Amino acid sequence: MKYKIIKAIDVAGLNFLTPVVRLCYGEDPQKQLTEIGQFIVVPTIAVVVALGGWFVVSEKIQTKSGKLPNPTETYASASAIWRFHDRETDKMAAFDLTAEDRDQSLAAVDQRLEELQSIEAETNKVVDEAKAEASASMSELVAPLQAEFDELSAVYKAEQKKRETDLRLLADKLSVADKTAKQALVADVREHRKKLTLEKETLREKKAAISTLRDNKDPRVIAALVAQTAIAEERQYLGKMRDQLTSANRAEKVGKETGKLESLREELFAAGPDKVYAVATKIVRSEDRIAKLGESEYAQPKTLPYQIKRSGLCVFCGFFIGSAIAIPLGVLCGLSKTFMAAMTPFIALFKPVSPIVWLPVALIIVGGFIPDPDKHWFTQWMWELPFLDVYKINPAFIASAFTVALCSLWATMTNTALGVASVDKDHINVARVLRLGFWDRLFKIVLPSALPLVFAGLRISLGVGWMVLIAAELLSSSEGIGKFVWDQFNNGASDSFAKMVVVVFVVGAIGLILDRIMIVLQRLVSYDGAPTAI
Repeated sequence: MKYKIIKAIDVAGLNFLTPVVRLCYGEDPQKQLTEIGQFIVVPTIAVVVALGGWFVVSEKIQTKSGKLPNPTETYASASAIWRFHDRETDKMAAFDLTAEDRDQSLAAVDQRLEELQSIEAETNKVVDEAKAEASASMSELVAPLQAEFDELSAVYKAEQKKRETDLRLLADKLSVADKTAKQALVADVREHRKKLTLEKETLREKKAAISTLRDNKDPRVIAALVAQTAIAEERQYLGKMRDQLTSANRAEKVGKETGKLESLREELFAAGPDKVYAVATKIVRSEDRIAKLGESEYAQPKTLPYQIKRSGLCVFCGFFIGSAIAIPLGVLCGLSKTFMAAMTPFIALFKPVSPIVWLPVALIIVGGFIPDPDKHWFTQWMWELPFLDVYKINPAFIASAFTVALCSLWATMTNTALGVASVDKDHINVARVLRLGFWDRLFKIVLPSALPLVFAGLRISLGVGWMVLIAAELLSSSEGIGKFVWDQFNNGASDSFAKMVVVVFVVGAIGLILDRIMIVLQRLVSYDGAPTAI
C-alpha cells in the first residue's frame, strides 16, 4: 500500500508529500523529518513571511484607486464575490418557485426583513457614535498642527509685507545713474523671491501633513461602515428576493395573466358581433404572453464563477484546436527533414506574434463569417446544445479560442517533432524487419515513444493558452475572467482594486490545477511505466 500511495503522489506531481507517507510507515524518521522541513515547513514559512510583507507594503502603497488591499481585505472581497454569486443563484431559484415552496421562502424573507429593522437601527447608532468619537479624536490631533500652520502663515505674511516695503523704499531712493545700487537691488529682490518660495514650500508641507492626518480612516468607523454596508446589501438582496417571489415570480405572472385570459374568454362568449374581433385579438395576445412567460428565464448577471467556467471552456476549445494542428504538423516535421525545413520559416515568423496582434485579426475573420450571431446557423446550433447553451458562444468567444490556439500550438509542435525525431533507431529497424507498414509504425512505435515529449509540449501549451486567454477576453469583451478584471478596472468602486487582486489568485490557482492535470497525464505515459502499477 505504501508504494502504491507513493506512486500515486508521483503521478500527481505532489512529491513533497512523499516523506510524510514514508514517515507514517516509520521509514528512516530522521531523513523524512529533514525532507519535511525542507519541502513543507520552509515553503510554509516563506508564504507566511510573504503575507507579512504584503501587510506591511499594502499600508505604504497609495494609488488613485485607494491603497493596495492587504490579505484580510482581499479575502473579504473574495467572500463578497462568492456571496453575490450565491444571492443571484437564490434569486434565480426564487423566480422559478411555485405554490408551497414559494410561500415558505416568502415567509422566511419577510421574517428576515423584520429582524433587520432592529439590527439596522443598532448598526446606524454604532456608525454615528464611531463617527462622533473619530471626529473628536481627529480634532484633538489636527488642532495643534492647524494652529501652528495659522501662526506660521501669519508670520510669513508679515515678513513678506515688510520685505516688499523695504525693497520699494530702497528702490525709490536710487538715482538714475547708480548702476551698482540697482544691481544690488536686483540681488535683494532675487533673495526675497527665494524666501517666498521657501516659505510657500514650508506651508505646503504643513498643510499636506494636516491633509494626510485627516485622510487617515479611523478603524472603528471603517468597521462600523462595513457592518452598515453589509446590512444595506442584505436588505437590498431580500427586497429583490421578495420581488422574485411575488410580482416578478414567473408562476405569479402566469397566474395573473391566466386570470385575465379567463375573464377575456367570458367576455368573448358574452360579446356581440361588434366586439367579438377586438376581444378575440386580446385573447390571442394574452395567450402569446402566457407562452412567453412560461419560457422566460431569470436574467442572472454574469458572476465570477460563471465567468471562470466560460474561460475554462474557451481555453480548452483553443487548446484542442491548437493541438489538432500542432501534433500532426509536429509528427510530419519529426519524420521528414524536408518538411521540417519547409515549416521552419513559418515557425520562426509566427511564433513570436503577440496575442494582442492575433486577436483583432481573429475578430475580423470570425466576424466576416458570422456577421450576425443571432441569425447565423452555427451560433444558433451552439446555443441549442445541452451543455453549451448557457455559455452563449459568440464571435468574441470563438476569436478568443482561436487566439489561444495560435499562440499555444508552437510548444506542442516543436516537442512533438523532437519526440518523433528522437525515436530509438533500433525500434525503427525492428519495425522494418517485421515489415510493418507506415501507419503501423506510426501508431505502434513512433507515437508511443514520442508521447512523453508530446505531453510535455501540451503542458507548456496549456499554460501559455491560459495566460493568453485572459488578455484576449479583456480586449474582446468576451464574458470570462478577463472581462471581469476589465469591468472592475472601469468600475471605480471602493473594493474594485481588492477584487482584481482576488482574480490574480484565482487565475494562478486555476493555472496550477491545469498544470497538475497535464502532469498527471504526462506521468501516465512516461517511459518507466511505474504509474501503470497503481
